[in-house]
Amino acid sequence: MDYILANATVFVHGKFMKSNVFIANGMIHEISNRTPQADCSVYDLNGCFVFPGFIDVHVHLREPGFFYKETIKSGSLAAAHGGYTAVCAMPNLNPVPDCRENLEVQLKAIRETACIQVVPYGTITVGEKGEELAAYDEIVNDVCAFSDDGRGVQNDEIMREAMKKISTYNKIVAAHCEDNSLLAGGYIHKGEYAQAHGHRGICSESEWKQIERDLQLVKETGVKYHVCHISTKESMALIRKARAEGLDVTCETAPHYLTMNDSMLQEDGRFKMNPPIRSEEDREALIAGILDGTIGMIATDHAPHSAEEKSRGLEKSLMGVVGLETAFPILYTKLVKTGVLSLEKLIELMHTNPRNRFCVGTPLEEGQPASLTVYDLDKEYTINPDDFLSMGRATPFAGEKVFGACRLTMYHGSIAWKDETL
Repeated sequence: MDYILANATVFVHGKFMKSNVFIANGMIHEISNRTPQADCSVYDLNGCFVFPGFIDVHVHLREPGFFYKETIKSGSLAAAHGGYTAVCAMPNLNPVPDCRENLEVQLKAIRETACIQVVPYGTITVGEKGEELAAYDEIVNDVCAFSDDGRGVQNDEIMREAMKKISTYNKIVAAHCEDNSLLAGGYIHKGEYAQAHGHRGICSESEWKQIERDLQLVKETGVKYHVCHISTKESMALIRKARAEGLDVTCETAPHYLTMNDSMLQEDGRFKMNPPIRSEEDREALIAGILDGTIGMIATDHAPHSAEEKSRGLEKSLMGVVGLETAFPILYTKLVKTGVLSLEKLIELMHTNPRNRFCVGTPLEEGQPASLTVYDLDKEYTINPDDFLSMGRATPFAGEKVFGACRLTMYHGSIAWKDETL
């Protein structure tokens, strides 16, 4: 089916312009003010914005192995509901995608059920156990990068050998940086809230110490390196210095680290994730890193669990929150509308930079596949997890009033999700 998205404000080549988007045979045929024809489906989007489809380089879709938490079908639909047209799926699955046979299980599910682009990660080590390198040769052509996400690679020599090998493929090592020897049974940030409420804290050093180690290995190996979900001011400083030295290093942070601090915690599992929400000082350092370009992208670390798994309070709930359906409205409301970021910068963080670094997704340009999202930025509403399309419901943003409602998401010219009122 062909479509015309009419009378919208369209993000083209880094700027916003009032225009019509003509879509034919799944491609963006034209972006112009030409009068729409009546021989195809026309959506009057006056007052709405058309963005390139968002790209999330860090999601957990839980399939195969953990279907009760999320599936590729439900997770990709949730992504479309949030304006995403491409996501990179982390490998802590069953079977773990550490060889061709195991990866194929995931690829088959993607082919059959995903409504947007879903690109898997391969693991750094067999079974994510940190002991033996995965079968890179068998999977390299079908993965976006390599990660043992959920676990830091503890053995220095294993990480060195992994970086050496992965550098020969010109692929990215995306590291979950966590030094297990420093965790001490912690489960929230080792800060004022933990002290006041008798909780065991996770120190900042458990994150930045492994980043420090990895950056030294990057110097040795020359591998492309990406740090997942950074949360501390020390991590920020290390990455800034590494980039200044010319190392091929990028990093991401998540909406909750940019908009929350540990004084906002509640005795509820929806506030528990790894790494934890840190101090206000850490949050401010991350904002500074966004503004100076050290942090190049925002990823959600969308990590659904069952209601029961998230009902055990801060101490005993599993780590992880959902984020695909709240990321843009939270960031737009709390950072753009308050003047911290421009809307153009937010699109860069949620589309342009992840696309360029991970080679997923497509730009909003003539001659490109029509992968885009439409938002009504004036629409105000309250975040209600019952409205989510994800099977996960745990979000620290439940009950927050936000601006920015997704009206339509299109992937390669097909409607992945649309507002029933459109």
